[in-house]
Amino acid sequence: MIQDIFPHRLRNEFIPGKAVESGGILFAFEGGAVACRIRDGAVELPRVGERRDGRYLFALDDAPCYLCEGVPEGWELVPVRELRRRAEGPRALIFAAWTAFQLANWYADNRFCGRCGRPTALAEDERAIVCPACARRIYPRINPAVIVGVTNGDYILCTKYRGRDIPYYALIAGFTEIGETLEQTVAREVMEEAGLRVKNVRYYKSQPWAIADDLLAGFYCDVDGSDEIHMDANELKEAQWVARGDVVGQPNDFSLTNEMMMVFRAGREPE
Repeated sequence: MIQDIFPHRLRNEFIPGKAVESGGILFAFEGGAVACRIRDGAVELPRVGERRDGRYLFALDDAPCYLCEGVPEGWELVPVRELRRRAEGPRALIFAAWTAFQLANWYADNRFCGRCGRPTALAEDERAIVCPACARRIYPRINPAVIVGVTNGDYILCTKYRGRDIPYYALIAGFTEIGETLEQTVAREVMEEAGLRVKNVRYYKSQPWAIADDLLAGFYCDVDGSDEIHMDANELKEAQWVARGDVVGQPNDFSLTNEMMMVFRAGREPE
């Protein structure tokens, strides 16, 4: 998956007041796009050179990463969501770009306090935004969501979501609501989107999905009772049972969805 970057490491420790260092990686975003170059499937990112401005975000191995204002001259703007389609790697740089995008949006969305409306400032002791007027602290937004492999013997429920220009199949997914466990989210989402009851809900694996501020939790479950699909046409444009041998993966191995589909195809899903 996209976060599996070993032997590289994303070091997300908070370091207050870290100065801009030569050779550091620069992230610049505009309208949901990142400043980069893609050559022969490989993504390149700007480095600290003549420009010495930037807000420290994290480090990729020993290279500090900074958020800068304005697009550096000579770099292309590529939509962040397009990186997984247009670039094959390096995986570590793509993962770092997604994570930087999440932090950049968090900074931009919290320039003013949502409680009192006053301008905010960066905390000096932790990764947080504070309101000097009312002392409110704001932390990076992380949305819990589930990816669900609904199984029916040697078949798995594959879907395509309406309104998304994505040609390949995925699995049922959805956000956790207030007062709801992840397991309850699984049952509700499957019922809402496919009209199916489920049982034997078992956890598989998690994944940070920074381009949507998500923390995804993957679950498998079995259909309980009737396997007749009643698709919610407002959410989905396709929903069908697919046999193990007919499961087709996504173009790359970045997503938890793809891994879960391939695990099922290989007959290795948790019992």
